[in-house]
Amino acid sequence: MAKPDNRNDNVEKLQQMKKNTEHNIEAAEESLVHTEMKDEQKQSIKQKNQRRVESIRGFEAEIADEMQARKNGYKNEQ
Repeated sequence: MAKPDNRNDNVEKLQQMKKNTEHNIEAAEESLVHTEMKDEQKQSIKQKNQRRVESIRGFEAEIADEMQARKNGYKNEQ
């Protein structure tokens, strides 16, 4: 039997995921500055950070959707 969908803490989980992703971007940027690496490695980190920025945009959209659903009183199906 599948677990019921509990959306009560989705906003908080998404906000934490966004915060973690922002932290990962900062850590990667610092490693670019303070670590010697090949150009290919630097390019790879920059590309990964761009994907992280895109993920953050997705998190922000999901957070907005979840906040709207919460405001509209979605049903808790526990």
